[in-house]
Amino acid sequence: MARSALRASPAFTLIELLVVISVISLLAALTFPAASAARISIIRTRARAELGQIQSAIESYSQKLGYYPPDNSANWAFNQLYYELLGTTNVGTVLAPTYMTLNGSARISAAALPLTFGPNVVGIQNCARGGAGDEVPSAASFLNNLKSGQFLAITNGVSTTPVCTVLGSSLDGPQVFQNASGAKINPWRYNASSPRYNPKSFDLWIDVTAGAKTNRISNWSDRPLVVSAPYL
Repeated sequence: MARSALRASPAFTLIELLVVISVISLLAALTFPAASAARISIIRTRARAELGQIQSAIESYSQKLGYYPPDNSANWAFNQLYYELLGTTNVGTVLAPTYMTLNGSARISAAALPLTFGPNVVGIQNCARGGAGDEVPSAASFLNNLKSGQFLAITNGVSTTPVCTVLGSSLDGPQVFQNASGAKINPWRYNASSPRYNPKSFDLWIDVTAGAKTNRISNWSDRPLVVSAPYL
């Protein structure tokens, strides 16, 4: 009786299978674009949040010191923002100063500054000075609670000794820095000496890859800008 019932049960016809496959394909076609759009939105939102964090630190720096942090006009991405925004102290000597961030996470010698960030950079402005009294400037940290993916000690690819530490994001981008151990970071670009879009302040931006396109998240546009060329 059971065997007879099993034989009598109807099977799917070829047409029915094709209909099911068509429905699944249609649902997939509707779902994948929505999922892709959601991923793009997440990337853009995160980059915008990190932009606000860095921008706020730069503005706080300017309010205290009276000017914006210096940049590297030869390479907007290879800048000294990490040292300037975290604040430094001199752990070297008067003749051979070495700047160490107040939290001890990075250091760089004065001799390496012009070689790393351009010939016009001869020191870190946000640095604790020797002496006493109210007239002696003190260093301050304007950028706290950074996550591990927001900065990286860069090497030259030959030696494992860090050349400098840069601010960036773990979000992927068309141009990233990589150190000898293979760690990567997407750097923040910063232009205060000749800003193209904010002539009275500074340009701050990052290029992230979202939806196979380069999205520029910047402080001169509230919307992501899809670009094909770098800001040079």
